[in-house]
Amino acid sequence: MNILLVDLEKEWRGGQNQAFLLLKGLNARGDCAELMTVKGSALGRRAARRRMKVHFVTPRAARISAALKIRALTTSGSFDVVHANEAHAVTAAWLAGAHRRAAFVISRRVGYPLAKTVLARARYKAAARIVAISQWVAEQLMDSGAPKENISVVYEGVEIPANPRAQSPHLARMRWGVAGVADDARVARESPLLGSVGVLSPDKGHELLIRALAQLRKEYGGCRLLLAGDGPSRPMLETLARELGVHQAVIFAGFVTDIESVYPALDVFLFPSSFEGLGTSLLAAMSYEVPSIAFRCCAFGEIIENEKSGLLVEQGNVEGIVKAVTRLLQNREFARGMGAAGRERIAKIFSCDHMVEEMKKVYREVARDKLDSRLANSHASKPA
Repeated sequence: MNILLVDLEKEWRGGQNQAFLLLKGLNARGDCAELMTVKGSALGRRAARRRMKVHFVTPRAARISAALKIRALTTSGSFDVVHANEAHAVTAAWLAGAHRRAAFVISRRVGYPLAKTVLARARYKAAARIVAISQWVAEQLMDSGAPKENISVVYEGVEIPANPRAQSPHLARMRWGVAGVADDARVARESPLLGSVGVLSPDKGHELLIRALAQLRKEYGGCRLLLAGDGPSRPMLETLARELGVHQAVIFAGFVTDIESVYPALDVFLFPSSFEGLGTSLLAAMSYEVPSIAFRCCAFGEIIENEKSGLLVEQGNVEGIVKAVTRLLQNREFARGMGAAGRERIAKIFSCDHMVEEMKKVYREVARDKLDSRLANSHASKPA
């Protein structure tokens, strides 16, 4: 099968990581998956390094440039599927009329309702399939008028580490200036390391973690918080940490390229977002057997089985975070069992291999439907 995946974002975020894993998985399975992206994009650079076929367009007027190239590439009928991975790509593929020459697939990663403008509705109406990354996202789509029969749920996936303990926890912690071993009960009691991975933006809730840390340090004086990621909220978060007297206990790691080195260092992973389509950093942490805490909202209940593979607390509740962290630090056996159950759940439902196979099913269905439609139209146009 020939697939053209379109992603016009320059930065590397969760959606671009999923696009990369999908391209890699499809090509490894013998499909021909090509990428269209803007020059200088993080996704384009990574794909090119892996010798994937990449069609670059100029960042200036990227949607128009991409639309023209999509039209040129699909005119010959060489692609079975055109898959728009983010909003700008959706517009470009629709402007190119990709839905007239191939099966048009759209990824939907956010829980916002579809815009009610004629243009927005026309783009999504042209799609053969809208792929929601969680059941919660699918429900938001249906509530805003998208037809149920055009929606498929394919969970995003992560690469499952063969051995989550392959990297020494001691060395992982030393990188961030934290002594001890994460699995050591005494260390976990005296100097636990909490962590979160993600963009530091206002909607991600990191300020709640800093407030929770200030409370936790009353009992766990050596407790520290590692924030792996960067973004516009960093100055505000640094100010808040100083105001609460915990600035020396918060490690602002910035953007970490080898993010897999973070998880083995942690005693507890925290995911404080209140509005997320799914949450790949949560999936990754759980795949490394790190006991994890998230809010009881959005799609997090689809990931975490509360009290079994993780803990869910009330949305925005700092006290709830403190109590959940305390439970895990006080009962290491409970925490280890939860970490193991979390890894098992991610491997079963949220692996990148599972994601690729489910996307292949969607591609096969829409490509078959497109071919059937063409044959029907061909027969109908023949004179009696």
